[in-house]
Amino acid sequence: MSETGFEGIAVDALDEAGAAAELARLAALIHRANTAYHTEDAPEISDAAYDAAKARNAAIEARFPGLKRADSPSDVVGAATAEGFGKVTHAVRMLSLANAFDANELADFDAGVRNFLGLEKAAPLAYTGEPKIDGLSLSLRYENGVLVQAATRGDGEVGENVTANARTIAEIPQEIAGAPALLEVRGEVYMGHEDFAALNARQAAEGGKTFANPRNAAAGSLRQLDATITARRPLKFFAYAWGALSEPLAETQSEAIARLHAFGFTTNPLTRRCESLEEMRAHYAEIEAQRATLPYDIDGVVFKVDDLALQARLGFRSTTPRWAIAHKFPAEKAWTCLEGIDIQVGRTGALSPVARLRPVTVGGVVVSNATLHNEDYIAGRDSKGEPIRGGKDIRIGDWVEVYRAGDVIPKVADVDLSKRPEGSEPYRFPETCPDCGSEAVREAGDSVRRCTGGLICPAQAVEKLKHFVSRGAFDIEGLGAKQIEMFYADEVLPIREPAEIFTLQVRDAATVSKLANRDGWGETSARKLFAAIEERRRIELRRLIFALGIRHVGEVVAGDLARHYGSWAAFSHAVDLAGPAGQRHLAAEAAVREEREAAAADGRRARVSETEAAAWAAEPAVPAEAKAAWDELVGIDGIGAAAATALVAAFHQPAERASIDRLAGALEVIDAARPATEGSPVAGKTLVFTGTLEKMTRAEAKARAEALGAKVAGSVSAKTDLLIAGPGAGSKAKKAAELGVETIDEDGWLALIGEG
Repeated sequence: MSETGFEGIAVDALDEAGAAAELARLAALIHRANTAYHTEDAPEISDAAYDAAKARNAAIEARFPGLKRADSPSDVVGAATAEGFGKVTHAVRMLSLANAFDANELADFDAGVRNFLGLEKAAPLAYTGEPKIDGLSLSLRYENGVLVQAATRGDGEVGENVTANARTIAEIPQEIAGAPALLEVRGEVYMGHEDFAALNARQAAEGGKTFANPRNAAAGSLRQLDATITARRPLKFFAYAWGALSEPLAETQSEAIARLHAFGFTTNPLTRRCESLEEMRAHYAEIEAQRATLPYDIDGVVFKVDDLALQARLGFRSTTPRWAIAHKFPAEKAWTCLEGIDIQVGRTGALSPVARLRPVTVGGVVVSNATLHNEDYIAGRDSKGEPIRGGKDIRIGDWVEVYRAGDVIPKVADVDLSKRPEGSEPYRFPETCPDCGSEAVREAGDSVRRCTGGLICPAQAVEKLKHFVSRGAFDIEGLGAKQIEMFYADEVLPIREPAEIFTLQVRDAATVSKLANRDGWGETSARKLFAAIEERRRIELRRLIFALGIRHVGEVVAGDLARHYGSWAAFSHAVDLAGPAGQRHLAAEAAVREEREAAAADGRRARVSETEAAAWAAEPAVPAEAKAAWDELVGIDGIGAAAATALVAAFHQPAERASIDRLAGALEVIDAARPATEGSPVAGKTLVFTGTLEKMTRAEAKARAEALGAKVAGSVSAKTDLLIAGPGAGSKAKKAAELGVETIDEDGWLALIGEG
C-alpha cells in the first residue's frame, strides 16, 4: 500500500513536502520491483508501470533537485545478482534508459539534447529509432574475435556470469571475424510468441512450471544453473549496443549497428535513422501500429542520438545516458469501486490518503490501491483551489476510473456520479494524527496536513529509521524496513534513533534475551547483522548527510554539501554558525506570510520587501560570522534557502541535535573525495558562472570546473574567487565589481583551463 498518497498528483502541482514524500514511496516501490524483476525473475508490476514510475521519479527530481534521495531509483540500475552465479564486474556500466510517455515528452527530450549541446531548434540532429524488446539484457565479451564471457546486467555494475548458457543460443556467434581485439556486444535475450506458447504447452504436459509471459520465460531460461536446460529453451538475441571497445566501431550509431550485423549478429530490421522530431514521431507510430503483429513483445521505441561524438559530449546522468530515451506505449484504464480511504503518516509527518479499491486488472496487473494525494484532491480542487474532475469530489462507495500511466500506484481519472450510493457523505479529512493522536495542522500555502507529534509520533520515527538504513543512505545489509519495525517495537533491544543501531551488539551482549535466540534469527544471522553494522561505522560524508532525513536534503544536495565543506566537522560547524541567520530567515518568512495574509484580508498590495527587511533588521542583530556562514551555505550552487533553513532547523532543535551528535560520535566519517587537480589553475577556488555561455552549456561548464577541483557557487560573495560572465550578465557582474572579484569572459575561461 502507498506510503505517501501523492502518487497521482501532477508533478508541477506538488509542493516540496509532497514531492519528498512521493520520492520516498517511489524509492521503496521501485527497489522492490527491481529485486522481483532482475533477481527473482518474478515481476510484481508491469514493465510499463515500472518505467512510468521511474519517469515520475526523475520528473520530481528535476523539479526539486534538492530533494533527490541517496537511494533514488535514478541512481540504481537493475538489482543485486542472485546466489548461484559467479559475479562479473562490467568494464563499462550497463545503464537503463530514461522514458517518455507521450509526444510532448519526446519533444522535451529533443529540446533537452539541443539545449545541452547548444544547438538551435532548426539545427540538423539525427536519431536512430528501434523497437524496445521486452527481454533480458545481456553483455557478450569477445577477445580477438572469440566469445569469452557473457553476463547479465545485474545492478549495472556487477552482473551474473551466464557464459555457458549464452553459448547455447544459436543467434549468439561463438567467433566473429574482423572485429576489434576487444568487443563487448550488448543486446536483449528474448523469446518469440510461438516459441513461448510451445514451451508452456510442453512444460504443462510434463508437469513442469509454466511462465506468465515471454519475458519471464526468457529470463528464467537464461538464468538456469544447468546450461543443458537453457539449451532446450528457444531463446533468441537482438544486438543493439556495445560496451568496452579496443577501437571505435563507427562514427554513428546506425553505422555501428550495421557493423554488428556484418559480424553476424541479429539486429532489429525496424531500426531507422530519423532526421527530425517529426520523423521520430512517425517511426514511433509505425512501430506501434505493427506491435500486435510482431512475433515478439515490445513496450516502446528507443531513440538515440546518431552521432557518436555527440553521444560522448552529452555523456551520462547517474544511471541513464542523456543521448537516449525510451518512448513507451500508452497505459490502460479501468473502473472499480472505492471501498475505503486509509490515512498514512510519512517521515515528515505528512498525512497521506490512499484509496482502497475493489481489485481490478489494469494493464495486465491487478491493483487494489490508488492515490488520493491530499484533502483538496478528494474535495475536487487543485492546489490553487481550481476545480478538477469537473469539481466532483471522491467519496467512499464511488465508482472511480483508475489508470497506471506515470506511476506504479494507479491514479484516479474520474468519478461516475450516476453510480454514487444514496446517502453518501463527503469525506472528512482527519485533523489528528491516526498514529499518535497529535494535532494535524495545515499551514497556509501548504497542500499537506502534517502531524505535529515530531519524535513522539511512532510513524515518523519509524519512517526516519527506514530512511536511515535505506540503500542510498547507510544501506546496512540485514537491517531493512521489516527489521526496523521489529526493533522499534522491541522492549529489550529497541532501536528508536540511529545511534542505537551502533550500540545494538553491546546491548545484546549485556542481556539474557539474545537476538540469536529469537524467532527468525540465529547465531549466523545475528553475527552477520552485527558485522554489517560495524562495517558501516565508517561512512562517507555525503551518505551521512543524506541519511539524517532532513527535508529538502536529497542525494544531490547532500553531495553538494559534502564536496563544499569536505568534512563532518567543517559541515556541522558551518551549520552551527549559520544558525542565527537561518532562524532570522525563518522569522522573515513567517513575517512575509503574515503580511501577505493581512494584505489579502484588507484588499491591498502586500509590502513583501519592506516586511522582510524589517524582520532581518529586528533585534537582536545577527552576528557577522553567522551572516557570512549563512550566505556561504545558501550560495552553494544547488542548495538555496529551503535546504539551508531545514538544516538549521534540524541542527538547532535540541532533541534532534542531541540525536545527531550521538550518531556522529559512533561513526568514523570519511571526508569527501577531492578530484585529482594537479596543475589545475582553479583547484580550491570558488567560481560563479553568469550570463549566456556560447561555446559550452552551463551544465558542461559546471561539470568541467568541479572536475578541476573548483567549487561552483550560485551567487557572488566575498569568498568568490572568479566570475565567468557571458553576454547578458547582470546583477552578479555588478556585485563582483563592487567586491573586487576577478571577472573573465568565456574565452578567458577556456584559455585558463587550457581549452581555448
